[in-house]
Amino acid sequence: MLNPTNEDSDLRSFFNYLFVEKGLSKNTVEAYRNDLNEYLKWINLQQISDYKLITEPQINDFIASLFKKNLKSTSVNRKISSLKAFYLFLVRKKKIQTTPLSEIVTPKKEQHLPISMSEDEVEKLLSSPDTSIHIENRDKAMIEMLYATGMRISELVNLKITDIDNERSVLKVFGKGSKERLVPFGEKASDSLNSYLSERKKSLSKEVFLSNRGTKMTRSGFWQRIKIYLSRSGLKNSISPHTLRHAFATHLLNRGADLRSVQLLLGHSDLSTTQIYTHIAKHRLGEVLKKHHPRG
Repeated sequence: MLNPTNEDSDLRSFFNYLFVEKGLSKNTVEAYRNDLNEYLKWINLQQISDYKLITEPQINDFIASLFKKNLKSTSVNRKISSLKAFYLFLVRKKKIQTTPLSEIVTPKKEQHLPISMSEDEVEKLLSSPDTSIHIENRDKAMIEMLYATGMRISELVNLKITDIDNERSVLKVFGKGSKERLVPFGEKASDSLNSYLSERKKSLSKEVFLSNRGTKMTRSGFWQRIKIYLSRSGLKNSISPHTLRHAFATHLLNRGADLRSVQLLLGHSDLSTTQIYTHIAKHRLGEVLKKHHPRG
C-alpha cells in the first residue's frame, strides 16, 4: 500500500506536470496534493493495494465518504476534479487504459436563493424618505431607479447625466466588463428622478447622484442611507440595496415576464444566472398557496 506522505513516481510526475506544464501556482498544486493525499488515506483504510486498479463503484464509495463528513458540494466537486485530472494524466502516460471517473457526475452546486422583498415591503421602503428634504429626495430617486430598472448599485452610482434619455424614459447603463445596455424605466421612477434633478446642486461631477459635498455618491454611502429607511419602516436589516435588484427580477417574473427579457434588463450574459429568480418566484407562489388555499 502507498503511504500518502511518500509520493510514488506517478504522483511526483503529476505534480510536476501541474506546476511546469500547466503553469499552476504552488498553492493550487498544494491543493491537488492535499486532495490526493486524502484519497490515498481512504484507499489505505479500504485495504486497496493499488490506486491504478480502483473501480468506479469504489470511487463512488469515496465520494459518499466525503458527504458523510458534511462537506459542501463545492468542496466535493473540487476533490473529484483533482481525481479526474490525476487519472486522465495516468491515461495519457499509458499507465492505465481508462479512467474510473469517466461516468462520475459531479454533484450539483447548492443554490442559495438571493434575499428578495415582497411588493408591500418595497412600497414601505419607497414611502420612507421625506421628499421635502433634499438628501431624502435624492435617496427616494435612487431607490426608485434601482427598483424600476434592476440596476446594480455600481451601475447606479456611476450613472451620468448624459446616460439619461428622459424623452424615451431610457437609461444607457454600463455593466460588468463595460458592456452597454439600454434599460427603460417607468413613470414613478421618472417623476422621482426629475424631482431630484430639478434641485440637484451644480457640480463639476458628471454623475447623476451626488453626496452633500457635491461629489459622486458612493456605494457605501448609499448603503448607510438605506439603513436609515429600513429602520424607519421596520424592515429587516438583511435587506441591502442589491436586494432591490432581486426584487425587480422576481416581481417581473411573478407578473408573467419572460426569462429572456429579464436577462436582458439585468445585463446577465448567461441565462442560467437569471434562472435563479424563477426559483424565488416559484417559492413565493408556494408560500401564497399554503397561506391562502383552503386546504393548503
